[in-house]
Amino acid sequence: MKLLVLDGNSILNRAFYGIRLLSTKEGLFTNGIYGFLMIFHKLLTETEPDAVAVAFDMHAPTFRHKEYAGYKANRKGMPPELAQQMPTLKELLKLLGYRIVECEGYEADDILGTLAKACEEKNCECVLATGDRDSLQLVSPLVSVRLASTKMGQPQVTLYDEAKIKEDYGVTPKEMIEIKALQGDTSDCIPGVAGIGPKGASQLIQAYHSIDYIYEHLDELEIRDTLRKKLADGKENAFLSRRLGTICTDAPIDTDLSHYVPAKRDTAAAVRLMAKLEFFKLIEKLGLDAAAQEPIAVETASAAVEMAESTDPAALLKELEHTGRADFTVKIENGAIKSMTVCTGGKIHILDDTKTIHAILTDESIRKNTHDVKPIFAALDRTGETLRGTVFDTLLAGYLLNPSASSYEPFRLAREYGVAVPDGIPEECAAAAIMPQLADVLERKIAENGQTSLLNDIEVPLARVLALMENVGFAVDANGIREFGKTLDAKITEIQQQIYDAVGYEFNINSPKQLGEALFDKLGLEHGKKTKTGWSTNADVLEKLRYESPVVDLVLSYRTLAKLKSTYCDGLLKVVAEDGRIHSSFNQTETRTGRISSTEPNLQNIPVRTEIGREMRRFFVARPGWVLVDADYSQIELRVLAHVANDKNMIQAFLDHDDIHRRTAAQVFHLPESMVTPLMRSRAKAVNFGIVYGIGPFSLSQDIHVSVREAKQYIADYLAHFSGVDDYMKRVVEDAKEKGYVETMFGRRRYLPELASSNHNLRAFGERVARNMPIQGTAADIIKIAMIRVVNRLEREKLRARLILQVHDELIVEAPAEEALQVATLLTEEMQNAVSLSVPLTADAKIGETWYEAKA
Repeated sequence: MKLLVLDGNSILNRAFYGIRLLSTKEGLFTNGIYGFLMIFHKLLTETEPDAVAVAFDMHAPTFRHKEYAGYKANRKGMPPELAQQMPTLKELLKLLGYRIVECEGYEADDILGTLAKACEEKNCECVLATGDRDSLQLVSPLVSVRLASTKMGQPQVTLYDEAKIKEDYGVTPKEMIEIKALQGDTSDCIPGVAGIGPKGASQLIQAYHSIDYIYEHLDELEIRDTLRKKLADGKENAFLSRRLGTICTDAPIDTDLSHYVPAKRDTAAAVRLMAKLEFFKLIEKLGLDAAAQEPIAVETASAAVEMAESTDPAALLKELEHTGRADFTVKIENGAIKSMTVCTGGKIHILDDTKTIHAILTDESIRKNTHDVKPIFAALDRTGETLRGTVFDTLLAGYLLNPSASSYEPFRLAREYGVAVPDGIPEECAAAAIMPQLADVLERKIAENGQTSLLNDIEVPLARVLALMENVGFAVDANGIREFGKTLDAKITEIQQQIYDAVGYEFNINSPKQLGEALFDKLGLEHGKKTKTGWSTNADVLEKLRYESPVVDLVLSYRTLAKLKSTYCDGLLKVVAEDGRIHSSFNQTETRTGRISSTEPNLQNIPVRTEIGREMRRFFVARPGWVLVDADYSQIELRVLAHVANDKNMIQAFLDHDDIHRRTAAQVFHLPESMVTPLMRSRAKAVNFGIVYGIGPFSLSQDIHVSVREAKQYIADYLAHFSGVDDYMKRVVEDAKEKGYVETMFGRRRYLPELASSNHNLRAFGERVARNMPIQGTAADIIKIAMIRVVNRLEREKLRARLILQVHDELIVEAPAEEALQVATLLTEEMQNAVSLSVPLTADAKIGETWYEAKA
């Protein structure tokens, strides 16, 4: 038999600190449990034990505390975020069939030691898993230790047997206790001998093997007199430390190894608990997927579902018209809908009759419940049709209910919301089988959150808009990009040579290690902390050194051009379709604030900060005879801030159509607007936008190159004048702490468990997000409303123009030249009238044959 014994406290602690703080949308912290289970799974896979015990400490004092009052006296209490996870972990381990062992008066280490001894007596193999090296003293021919930790969110396990201990420490396992007797252990307040550290303790034990020998022969040892005196003075502490550091091997616990064979696990209950913790990928990783087939407590009655023996397309259409709803998934190949799987009346129908599929999708009397409606909109658009009737998308609903989730696939949502997957249904039909119950549960949750309008009036219509944009794409001048790439290559080569000349030798500029050596070792520039791989050469470091040496500016230019060439020139050419256009994918469920993201490629990331970066926009063009109409909102987030904060001064500035940054500078610096310098306006602008993002004095000082004291005064003066903003910033944080979330004007939520953290940095992060998200999220909602309005109006007025791109607060429409002025007016009107605020929304439209011209 092989027994695996885990030090529960130690591994949970390592996991908690090794993974960033995670929580569910309800605010349950989960990172410790998640990391523990990842480590546990790795241990089970690597060791394949027959029996498992998980040891935990108890709150009661141990025999060590009774002998030495200072034992672990400096240990801080367990942070509440970790303490909250302990009972849940224990409950989950029990549900999975594993036995938990606790013993009053003894530590988990002692349980490990006792079970290790029991294994040795029975000639059984024992694997001890812990995050602490104390247990290395227990290693023997039958006992090994696996040191567990979490690094970069991944479980790490290092095996220690007798050979490994000898290799690393030069001693036997039992001699590890002797080392601790001399060096002590600051984490446990074990004193050791004053003045003797790890190196000295290790050398002494390697030479003399035990403190007994050392003290019996203290006068004869070939050591310095100063060391001899330290040992003599610390004799009492040495023996005390050995007693405290020696793991007990006869704690009063059950040592019958057969009692630790895992019991039958309660899979359904374990899955329910893991779903509550939002561990959906772990459910599968731990082999609990089958539990999804077991009857579990569902939020809505789960009707029996079975495969239909045959499907008459006409009869199915008539049935759906009669019930008024279709719960389905579709299979799309090469942009066209190939089949539809429908669940109705407890039967699963697989429909491959294209005519009937399109009839169902375009029938206004049939409500559509499906998962991920955007590709359906796109497929129908390619045939000149559109999805009609009420649409409920479980993907978008899942996102609105939990914007921080890592996935919104149907079965994950089913587990999260307690919907059972029926038995006996082929895997490819299961998503449709759960659709009736899943849609009903999510619709009810959406209504409870007050998000029905957000889903029905913004997100679902937006899915259609994005589908149309993806289909149309954006034309590019591929030859122009190639030529621009050649120009960049020449500039990169030129700058590269200038860098070599300045440093005095050739090296790999893309290697941080070699660049660090060139800048800091060869040229002697100031540097920060040296890491394992060398000096840091990140952008922040180099920006601060920009004026110290011309070579730094050259390196920054080199990096800018190299990225422009590889990411945008080479990268864009790879994704130009046969029609000469780039068809980016727009994602609605990626960001926590509600912003739309763009991928393959990310057109929202085309460089704008440098002139050479802006040059890329010359190669995004309108088709022959057409133009681009580009409009963006003016200071939309500040306008939203003025509205939600109801700040009279800021509102008045916008009503007066003032330059808000100049007005702010005049008020903060107590000067007439005519005396505001460009530098003052620039600093006021930084404060204006910084406030929206919850900026602090230090960050502001870095941004505008002033002292922290000056930056603090700028913020104080700003908030004194814009008192409504100050009140809002305080109020929104307090409300978020009470409710656990913040929301936009339109009901979009972001849950903020960080606000309940005992960690100051995490709490401060939560407060910044609480101040910012309602502003940024509302601005994102407004641009979405504008996109829907623009597309609807283009269609209503029967124009050929099409919306092709959204970048933050900017919209681009491609239009025939003869429609350009009409479209510019239409675009401006719809953007400005997207929502009614206490301040005007303003948008400015420009026309050009390229994106560059339209932005000029």
